[in-house]
Amino acid sequence: MTDKELTSEQILELATEALSDLKGDKISVLNVKQHTDMMEFMVVCTGTSKRHVHALGQNVITHLKNHGLQALGSEGKGSENDWVLVDLYDVVVHVMTDEARTFYDLEKLWDITSDNI
Repeated sequence: MTDKELTSEQILELATEALSDLKGDKISVLNVKQHTDMMEFMVVCTGTSKRHVHALGQNVITHLKNHGLQALGSEGKGSENDWVLVDLYDVVVHVMTDEARTFYDLEKLWDITSDNI
């Protein structure tokens, strides 16, 4: 991961900071530690347009890289996508248009009460 290991809570803080910096909307944090071994936290955020979704996802990647963490991977980075996923090891970030977020309703899928930021 990095020379100085970041905790999942630190990764979460940096990711939500990156989303807030570019005016991400409806940022929700789901603690999924008890439900899966694949990640500890899931962050869901809404962008105002496909271009905004792309910029938010890219900002998360860049912000974490500036703090020494290379993202494990990302999907949907094109500016024509309505959903970008960024895998930050123990934290997975989903940035979606409002329409995609309503359609997929990840919070309901996981059936977990979220912490809204």
